[in-house]
Amino acid sequence: MELNNLRPAASQKHKNNFRKGRGHASGNGKTAGYGHKGQKARSGAPRIGFEGGQMPLYRRIPKRGFKNINRKNIVAINLSTLEHYYEDGDTVVSEDLIERGIIKDTYDGLKILGNGEITKKLTVKANAFSETAKTKIEAAGGKAEVI
Repeated sequence: MELNNLRPAASQKHKNNFRKGRGHASGNGKTAGYGHKGQKARSGAPRIGFEGGQMPLYRRIPKRGFKNINRKNIVAINLSTLEHYYEDGDTVVSEDLIERGIIKDTYDGLKILGNGEITKKLTVKANAFSETAKTKIEAAGGKAEVI
């Protein structure tokens, strides 16, 4: 590399701190890039998206969807997952599921679903159970405790 090969970084090519309206010699004096007269040359020009009094696009398009601010993030775990990760006689709690990387720690509740078979005797502590999950855990000799 030599001095004549040096180039600015791609992110530094166009600087935003250009000083407009600083006289003829600056190359951007007098009208400062705003042209001659007209609404866009004046101060207080309309905001972006203004359509001259016509109903703007962002208000013409219908609103879609709904964001529930009271939504709960419930994590669902299947029995097949518990069968795979736990041994006979283990206790399943949410902290252990986080440690093993099965779930993330950003959740409001844990629900056990009945998808899959379980053959191990587990004590499962969760916020909620589906009916099939509860019956399958108890049929295998385990306990389903609601916390």
